[in-house]
Amino acid sequence: MLFYWSSSLELDSVGFSLFILVFYGCYFQNTFSITIRFSRLYLFCAVSRMGRRNRNRAKNSNGRPQGNRDDRGWGAGYADIVKENKLFEQYYQELKIVPEGEWDQFMNALREPLPSTFRITGYKSHAKEILHCLKMKYFQELQDLEVDGQKIEAPQPLSWYPDELAWHTNMSRKILRKSPLLEKFHQFLVSETESGNISRQEAVSMIPPLLLKIEPHHKILDMCAAPGSKTAQLIEMLHADMNIPFPEGFVIANDVDNKRCYLLVHQAKRLSSPCIMVVNHDASSIPRLLVDVNGSKEILFYDRILCDVPCSGDGTMRKNIDVWKKWTTSNSLHLHGLQLRIATRGVEQLAEGGRLVYSTCSLNPVEDEAVIMSLLEKSEGALELADVSSELPGLKWMPGITSWKVMTKEGQWYSDWSEVPTSRHTQIRPTMFPLKDQEKLKALNIERCLRILPHHQNTGGFFVAVLVKKGCMPWNKRLPKLRHKNSPIVAAEANAEPEEEEERTVAVEESTEAGRGPESTEANPNKKEVACCPPPSKKMKVFGYKEEPFVFLSDDDPVFTPIQKFYELAPSFPKHNVLTRTHEGKKKHLYMVSKELRTVLLNNSERMKVINTGVKVWSRNNDGEQFGCAFRLAQEGIYTLYPYIRARIISVTIEDVQILLTQENPFLRKFGADAQKQAKQLGMGSVVLRYEPDVMKPETLQCPVVLCGWRGKTSIRAFVPKNERFHYLRMMGVDVFREKKEEGDSKVLDQKDGGAGDQASEVMDCEDDKNMEVSEEEIKVENDGNEDIDDKGEVEQSESENCNEHSNTTPEAQCPAEASDKKT
Repeated sequence: MLFYWSSSLELDSVGFSLFILVFYGCYFQNTFSITIRFSRLYLFCAVSRMGRRNRNRAKNSNGRPQGNRDDRGWGAGYADIVKENKLFEQYYQELKIVPEGEWDQFMNALREPLPSTFRITGYKSHAKEILHCLKMKYFQELQDLEVDGQKIEAPQPLSWYPDELAWHTNMSRKILRKSPLLEKFHQFLVSETESGNISRQEAVSMIPPLLLKIEPHHKILDMCAAPGSKTAQLIEMLHADMNIPFPEGFVIANDVDNKRCYLLVHQAKRLSSPCIMVVNHDASSIPRLLVDVNGSKEILFYDRILCDVPCSGDGTMRKNIDVWKKWTTSNSLHLHGLQLRIATRGVEQLAEGGRLVYSTCSLNPVEDEAVIMSLLEKSEGALELADVSSELPGLKWMPGITSWKVMTKEGQWYSDWSEVPTSRHTQIRPTMFPLKDQEKLKALNIERCLRILPHHQNTGGFFVAVLVKKGCMPWNKRLPKLRHKNSPIVAAEANAEPEEEEERTVAVEESTEAGRGPESTEANPNKKEVACCPPPSKKMKVFGYKEEPFVFLSDDDPVFTPIQKFYELAPSFPKHNVLTRTHEGKKKHLYMVSKELRTVLLNNSERMKVINTGVKVWSRNNDGEQFGCAFRLAQEGIYTLYPYIRARIISVTIEDVQILLTQENPFLRKFGADAQKQAKQLGMGSVVLRYEPDVMKPETLQCPVVLCGWRGKTSIRAFVPKNERFHYLRMMGVDVFREKKEEGDSKVLDQKDGGAGDQASEVMDCEDDKNMEVSEEEIKVENDGNEDIDDKGEVEQSESENCNEHSNTTPEAQCPAEASDKKT
C-alpha cells in the first residue's frame, strides 16, 4: 500500500524515505522510535545516493579508452565526445562565412589537432642567439628524422610574424617521447619557457599585439589580460630597445577573476619588467585613473588598448574538444551585451589618435561584426576602422561580413529586430542585427575586420578589428552631473585646457559605467536627464586575497643611503621609484617601478585594486651589514639596475661565465687573471659579473650577460635561477639534457663545444604535462675532483643543489648572503 501511494505521488527515493518517516511517526506516535527510524532512513538515503553516483560514473566511463593517457595521444579522455554538431554546421553554412567550395576543408581542419606554436621573446638582446641556437642545433637534429616509420617535420616559422621569431610544429607530446632527440627539443622548450626566453602561445593569439603597433612611450591597457600570453607580448614590445631600462610607457593588465590575476602575475614576472601593473577589476566598469601632469591631476587616457573579450570560443574547437558538444547560439546571445559594454568602456578611456584592438576567438558575427558595427554607429564618427590589410604580409584572412541572421538555440531564425517576438526581447537585442541603411553601412567599412579561418593556415579560428579614435565619444560631450567640489575629478576637469575639456569631461561616468551610456537614451527616448548629487563616496570593496601595501621610500629613509654608497649609484638613479611592501618592520625586498607607474600608484590607491607591480632589485642580507650593505642584488632586476651601478663590477670572460654557472663557489684561482685581479680589489659582498661579447670571436656567445654574484673570502658565487643557468649554458654550447632513466640508471649527456671550464653534467627532470612545468629536482654539477682544497685549508663542495636566489646550502662563512636567506 505504501508503494502504491508513493508511486501515485511520483516520489523519488529521498521523497519516498521521508514519506515512510512521516507514516511511521503517525503510526507509532513515539518520539524515541521516530528518532531511531529517522537515523536509519537517513543512512539509507545516503547509501542510495552514493550507489547512484557510482553507477553514473561507471556508465559515463563506458566507451572511454583505458590505460596510460600518454599512450592515447591527442584527445585522450575525450573519446566519448564526437566531433559533430549539426546546429553548428547549420548555423555557419547559413551565414556563409566560409568561401564557397571550402566547407569540407573547414570542417576537416576543425577536427584535426592544433599545431604547437611558440614565440621567441623579441625584447631581450639575446633573442637572436636563441634563434641561432634553434636553427643550428635543435632544428638540424630534427631533419630527416623518423619515428616508427613516420618522417618528422621540422618546425617552420610563421610567415607573417616579423624576424622569424614565431614557429609552429605538428609534433604532439606523444611523438616527442618516441625519440631522445625530440625529447631533448621538448626539454629545451620547457626550460626556456620558464626562463621567459620562449613563450608557448597559439598562433592567432599573437596577432592583436602586433596590430597595436606598440612604441616604448605608449601607455597600454589590457582589459581582459589573463592568462597573460598577449600581455607578455605587449611588455616585450615596450622593451624593444634594451638600452632603455625605464621606457616612458607602461602596461596595465586587468582581469575580473582574482585567481587568474595571479596566473597573470606569474607570466609577467618571467619578463622582469618595471613597467607592468596587474589590477583586478570588471573590465566593463574599470575605473578612470588620475595622474600628475605639471602639478595638476588629470585623467589618464591610454595610447593603446587591447580588448580581447570573453567569447563563446568556437574558434578553439581544435584544442578545446568540449566545445563540440556544448556549442549553441545562446552562448553568443548571452555574451554580446558584455562584449559591447567592455568595448564601450575601452573606447571611452582611449586617447585621441590611439588604437583599440577588439578580438575574439569566436567566428560568430553576433560577437564580432555586431559589436563593432554597434560601436561605430553610436560613436557618430568618433571611431573608425583602420585598414590593416598590409600590416601583416603573409597572413591569410577573410573580410568582415555585412549581412547575417540571428538564430536561437531551438533553430529559429530572425533577420531583423522587428521580427523578434516580445517574449525574446530580453535574449535578443537590436544591436545584434546588421544595419539596414546601406549608405551608413558602407561608410563603416566593416570589410576591414579580419576573420581567420582554421583551414587557411592550419590555425585556430579568430576575429580581430582595429579601431582608431578620431574625437571624443558623443555621450561624453554632455554636461557633467553635479559632483562634490573637492572631487579630484572635478579638479582635473577644471584644470583641463579648453580644447581638451570635452575629452576629459567624465560627464556620464556613472551612466556609461559598463557601457550603458549610448544605450540608455535609445531605450528610453522620453526619459529626461535630471542633475543630481552623487551618493557619498564609498570605500572600494576588496575581493580575493588582501594584498600588502606598496610603500615608496622617502627621501630620508635610512635604508637607501648605505645602498647608494656601497654600489656607487649614478646621480641619475630614480630613487623615488624604489618601493617596498611593508609599512613597519625590516624591509625584506626592494622593488622598482617606472616613473609613470609610480604616479599611477600614488594617485589611485583608493580607486583600484593592485595585485602586483614592479621588479625586485635588492633582497635583504643581514650578514651583509658587516661588509657595508644589508641588501644584495637580485638577478630578477639586474638588467634594470645595472646601468646605474658604478662600483663592485667584475668583468669576466666566456670561460669565467661557464665556471660560475657550473660550479658552486669556485675559488678565485680558477678564474682568469683579469677577473682575479678585479675581485681581489673588492671586499666581501654582492657583486655584478659582466660579460661583453668579443666581435673578433664570432663562434663565442655574442650577447652581453649580466649576473648577480657574491664575493666571498676566497671564492665567487653566482646567484642565478636554475632555468636561467640552463639558458646561458645552452647559448655557450653546453648540453643540459638527461635522457630518461632506464633500469634505474640516469644517462647524462656530456658537454659539446664546451670551451674552457669544468665539464657540465646538469640533471633535469621535466613533467610532460600540458603546462610544461619543470620538476623540482635540483641541478647537480661536478668539479674536477671530489673536493678542492686551497692553501688555506678551506674545502669547496663538489656537488650542490640548485644555486638560485633562495638556496640555503652554502656554509655561512663561505657565503653570508645565503645564510640570511636561510633565516628568512
